[in-house]
Amino acid sequence: MKTILVTGAGGYIGTALVTQLLAEGYKVVGVDRFFFGKELLGSSQTHPNFQLLQKDIRKLNAADFAGVDVVMDLAGLSNDPTAELSQDLAWSINFDGGSNVARAAKAAGVKRYIYSSSCSVYGTGKQLLLTEESELAPATTYAQTKVRLEEELLKLQDRTFEVVILRNATVYGYSSRMRFDLVINLMTLSAWRDGQIVIMGGGKQWRPVVHIQDVVEAFCTCISAPSSAVAGEIFNVGSDEQNYQVFQLAYMIKSVFSGVKLITAPDDADKRSYNVSFKKIHEVLGYTASQTPLSAAKELKEALTMGKIDIYDKRLNTLKHYQHLLEVQETFSALAEDGKII
Repeated sequence: MKTILVTGAGGYIGTALVTQLLAEGYKVVGVDRFFFGKELLGSSQTHPNFQLLQKDIRKLNAADFAGVDVVMDLAGLSNDPTAELSQDLAWSINFDGGSNVARAAKAAGVKRYIYSSSCSVYGTGKQLLLTEESELAPATTYAQTKVRLEEELLKLQDRTFEVVILRNATVYGYSSRMRFDLVINLMTLSAWRDGQIVIMGGGKQWRPVVHIQDVVEAFCTCISAPSSAVAGEIFNVGSDEQNYQVFQLAYMIKSVFSGVKLITAPDDADKRSYNVSFKKIHEVLGYTASQTPLSAAKELKEALTMGKIDIYDKRLNTLKHYQHLLEVQETFSALAEDGKII
């Protein structure tokens, strides 16, 4: 039985990935600071094949990887706004932390290292159907940390340490660690709660999208794929059919609700626009995305209607939750004596 260590195990994708790995019979070590709460792991916490390791990725060492066969690195500040909160912190966590995970894993003899990157590295793509060999144009600190760590990881690649890089499209769909700062999820929440969807920047921007369960499937596929297929390789994760312009996504989600208005805002601070090819992962690994934005919008609508999601939970917005944590830290630092406020 293989042992898989997952960093970012308490995150949006991480919680779903841990659940699937345990269901497939793997032993799992879940590493995270668990800023969003351990309870989001649900029944995984008490699974006999699960071990929880609450630790900062910047402080992991080779001993933490003893007996681990595969590392799946999903940890880090997970979007553009949180990375801009503090660029120094973003580089420290996303780059320094990721580099430390990889070096410690290699020193411990881990065979395969699978890194969760992002299609945002393409930034403002200069053509349609960008491939893994296309020029990168990272437009944000978050994307820049991804590009830099990809480069660092590939330097560590050799016959004893196989590096696999998965560039995920923009993820959507339900998770126990729910996020509503992703385009499809946010549009669905706005339609359900506000009766309207705001299309930023005119909506002509391209976004490739992929369901969270399809991302999980891509990671699981890479566990047993032959070395000749994945070692030192980069794969875009998604499907050619799910390259959409933002306005198309808005109309799709609108169709799931009645009486929803579409409002077009002429400008958007986010200038990214990229249309991506997913031919390689399909041809090399036989991977095919099975979920759609329409089915996810219906799934999220039902979850919201049935009260499975508390829309007042600050943790649903990654940026706001981190801002809250930094405010708490500042207050504690100002008032604490002997490690206590009171």
